[in-house]
Amino acid sequence: MKRVKKWLKWTENVMHVLLLLCGLLTIGFVVLITMFLVVSGIPAIQEIGLFKFLFGTKWASTAAEPAYGILPFILTSMYGTCGAILISVPIGLLCAIFLAKMSPKAVGNIVRNVVDLLAGIPSVVYGLVGMILVVPFVREVFHLPDGANLFSAILVLAVMILPSVISVSETAILAVPKEYEEASLALGATKTETVFKVVVPAAKSGIVTAVILGIGRAVGEAMAVMMVAGNVANMPKLFSSVRFLTTAVASEMSYSSGLQRQALFSIALVLFLFIMMMNLVLNLIVKRGGKDE
Repeated sequence: MKRVKKWLKWTENVMHVLLLLCGLLTIGFVVLITMFLVVSGIPAIQEIGLFKFLFGTKWASTAAEPAYGILPFILTSMYGTCGAILISVPIGLLCAIFLAKMSPKAVGNIVRNVVDLLAGIPSVVYGLVGMILVVPFVREVFHLPDGANLFSAILVLAVMILPSVISVSETAILAVPKEYEEASLALGATKTETVFKVVVPAAKSGIVTAVILGIGRAVGEAMAVMMVAGNVANMPKLFSSVRFLTTAVASEMSYSSGLQRQALFSIALVLFLFIMMMNLVLNLIVKRGGKDE
């Protein structure tokens, strides 16, 4: 009996150390990536100038007199991400509510399988479908000379982040205790009122997590956006060809050198900080909302 207890205690200690090492390893990866981006990106910012780099409106890295202003890329990434979130979050949340609370079992299983399939499709396939279907559709509907623009990129990104929003939101809704729903129904509320006024507010933190994951997917996407946005360094307009932060790095890294290459690492650093700031702000909103309740 003592041997069994010693064995169990030893196993528990080993698992504790193993899990701790895994957690520290994850933190180590983040620290290494941060250090690499800082060391690689700071020199270009120092040479170009922080203000000129962040707020310059012209990017011409291969010109005789190069310019390295990334404000168009920053604004395009912000507008594209916000547009995709505005489209995908309402659709994804309503779909998650349907799957969690209102769908017949057979229909729910089919929809979940489709959502899982959407999540597994490579981004290049989304880009290819966008080039073949979305870009010509936008060109014909809005009578444009070219359908590769910010609006097309928003539509493709909205579809790409739907699986994350749906899956995480559904999990959050299903995690709400049944007692909440039963109490609401016992007080005379309808099922729809219960879902939208009791269940969804109770699952708010999980739904915000879904939004955070969607934002991360939208901001970090490169290949699909490059194929449907036109990849031109313009100031963002809804129906003009644009370039995102990610596509700026992906499109020039293969032939870059010198200051141009350093500037691309600086863009990656800005993108990294941009994602961290958005996650921090959203997490603070969730925590503050929890305290207010």
